[in-house]
Amino acid sequence: MHSMRAAVITGPGQAGLTQVPIPDPGPGDLLIKVEGCGVCPSNLPLWQGRPWFTYPAPPGNPGHEGWGTVAAIGPSAKGFAQGDRVTFLSSQAYAEYDLVPAEAAVKLPSSLDGRAFPGEPVGCAVNVFHRSRIEAGQTVAVIGAGFLGIVFTALAAAKGARVVAMGRRETALDLAKKYGAAETVRMDDHYRIVEYMKEMTNGMGCDRVVEATGFQWPLDLAGELVRERGALVIAGYHQDSPRQVNLQQWNWKGIDVINAHERDRNVYLEGIREGIKAVEAGLFRLDDLITHDFTLMELNRAYLALTERPEGFIKGIIRM
Repeated sequence: MHSMRAAVITGPGQAGLTQVPIPDPGPGDLLIKVEGCGVCPSNLPLWQGRPWFTYPAPPGNPGHEGWGTVAAIGPSAKGFAQGDRVTFLSSQAYAEYDLVPAEAAVKLPSSLDGRAFPGEPVGCAVNVFHRSRIEAGQTVAVIGAGFLGIVFTALAAAKGARVVAMGRRETALDLAKKYGAAETVRMDDHYRIVEYMKEMTNGMGCDRVVEATGFQWPLDLAGELVRERGALVIAGYHQDSPRQVNLQQWNWKGIDVINAHERDRNVYLEGIREGIKAVEAGLFRLDDLITHDFTLMELNRAYLALTERPEGFIKGIIRM
């Protein structure tokens, strides 16, 4: 076999399949037979369309949450053997094969055999947790009970923090509670939530507030909920338009503002390794969080589900 199928975003709201050559691994590369790839909210602008995008997108792009099996190894690539299951960092994993540097892959243990493992979002959640400087006894509000918010909740609760998970959907809040949230709050009314949290914290506010949605209102809410000299952690990926912040409020409170997105590949990979250990330790189960499966030809449906987020939706993946 010399060619493979890859998904292609051909225009706003349009995705299809194309046939492209299977790449040969160069020096230091691994050719991965992709088992699956997570569908990330950061993908949505490309699929929805923005003036600065050109189409068609490169085949397999922007799939960046892949895992699979090493099919071939390039010269000088070390640490892997054919047949190893790995999760990896790339940007073209919506395809049957992907080519990545060996330094961008993490070997999966046998305990995860046969199980989906989108390592990139797991590593992202772990690194947000580290950047947030969570300590036992802190009150931590997590705004957004999606995949990142729930994994973060599990990690913070295991550290001994009192976590308050906030979200729109009851099934997501139930999962957050399963993974350690002391309280859950339905995101329906700004002022009700502010008053509720004031009462819960005796008027002090939260030590840490993690904004994990990427939208304006939750960012506004985060500024209201964080206590004086607390920390507001921006974990949501804000990309649809410029944001406005109440800088007077932030100044007056003297808060730390932490942009928790990681760009150092080595740090990212270490987050993935820690995430693997957390799954093995039972802190959270990806089987609970991966709620929707799609085929490669169903990428449009996957993005539509990600946009609408119906009740029960946490994480969608493409399975090859």
